[in-house]
Amino acid sequence: MSKMIVVKIGGVALGSSDTTMEDLVCLQKQGRSLVVVHGGGQQLTEWLARQGISTRFVHGKRVTDEATLEVAAAVLAGLTNKEIVAALNNRGGRVIGLSGVDGALLQSRIEDVALGYVGEVVKVDTAILGTLLAAGYIPVISSMGLHSVDRPAGAPLILNINADSAAGEIAVAMGAASLIFLTDVAGVADQSGKLLSRLSIQEAEALLASGVVSEGMIPKVQASLRTLATTTTARIVDGREPHALLREIGGYGDGTTIYKD
Repeated sequence: MSKMIVVKIGGVALGSSDTTMEDLVCLQKQGRSLVVVHGGGQQLTEWLARQGISTRFVHGKRVTDEATLEVAAAVLAGLTNKEIVAALNNRGGRVIGLSGVDGALLQSRIEDVALGYVGEVVKVDTAILGTLLAAGYIPVISSMGLHSVDRPAGAPLILNINADSAAGEIAVAMGAASLIFLTDVAGVADQSGKLLSRLSIQEAEALLASGVVSEGMIPKVQASLRTLATTTTARIVDGREPHALLREIGGYGDGTTIYKD
């Protein structure tokens, strides 16, 4: 698995000219070993609004009560996951969709009671991923987790895990060669909005502490730092650019590199 790549994508297309699905199938046909982790925050927010359920975020993570959790499981592990899998299979990919609950892949506990039913990954059981990769499939994972650790009586069996955090934990557990975040921004920016092309661990931590890195970029940077336990770099790139993933794999992508000193 040392050459395996974890790619985190949004739950819906990043733009009308999005080429991510095409790029993933192309890389698979080249023999690349890939694991895809997806979010779906925009789609989930829309479905919650239809149900009259408000949305609130704390440090880039969605506060999840029981009603929100039920919709999240239906939308992320259901509709969003299957739309991505269908798009990839329709382009000639060999793809299987699953959630972090399947095969007890993402074993988790409540991260912070203030966030509600948001999970913190305690263990990644990589067995199912190894089986799928060995069989030539791309696993496409929605970040719902199994509530298997310190579960209070009566609490749900499923937790909503931030997809960026899940991608980082999977990359570490699999010993991935790299972790790539495809985002809807150019990368990590400084206080003036200028793109920062390279960040050391210390520089990234300082941006987090100062609040320059904020909202949805927080879990991406945190997951990148977590991944550096087993890799030398993590990349945050603009997935709206045509063939951003192919350019990234080819070594000439833009964006932000967070690197180990």
